[in-house]
Amino acid sequence: MEQLTLKILMILNLSLPVLFKGQPNSSIHQFSAKSIEGKIIDFSSFKGKKLLIVNTASECGLTPQFKQLQELFDKYKDRNFMIIGFPSNDFAQQDPGSNSEIKNFCERNYGVTFLMMEKISVKGENIHPIYKWLTQKKENGVMNTRVKWNFQKYMVDEKGHLIGMLAPWKQPDNRKIVKWIEKK
Repeated sequence: MEQLTLKILMILNLSLPVLFKGQPNSSIHQFSAKSIEGKIIDFSSFKGKKLLIVNTASECGLTPQFKQLQELFDKYKDRNFMIIGFPSNDFAQQDPGSNSEIKNFCERNYGVTFLMMEKISVKGENIHPIYKWLTQKKENGVMNTRVKWNFQKYMVDEKGHLIGMLAPWKQPDNRKIVKWIEKK
């Protein structure tokens, strides 16, 4: 009986890492960050919502994506969907303005009403904890990624688990994003 128990334990010990490979080990709901207006946003308030998290920049060739992001938000905001923009000056200093300048730019030029956060770093030594979680498998349990440029898009499900990522040049109304939002 003792040998059988040992064999079972050995099998379980070898199988468990395989069974849980690629499974989320934490949630984005554990974090908080400041909005562009300086208000603390507790990400646990997004439980039950799909999140599209995007690092943005006001002076980038991809900046017109704000228009599609706003259109996507307008279309799906009543379906437990939220877009969260994180301005960043990490790529070619393409968002040098203050938080209030960025906010005014987004509202004036693109009518942005989705949630914009304060300017952060999305890479390097000063990476924000949310982006550390989004980009490191040891944090999110799913995948390692590198933020390649402005407007990289991360999809987070209703439970706060990372689902996937789309490259910066992929448009916000990309079929993969739309299909994910519409999936029940």
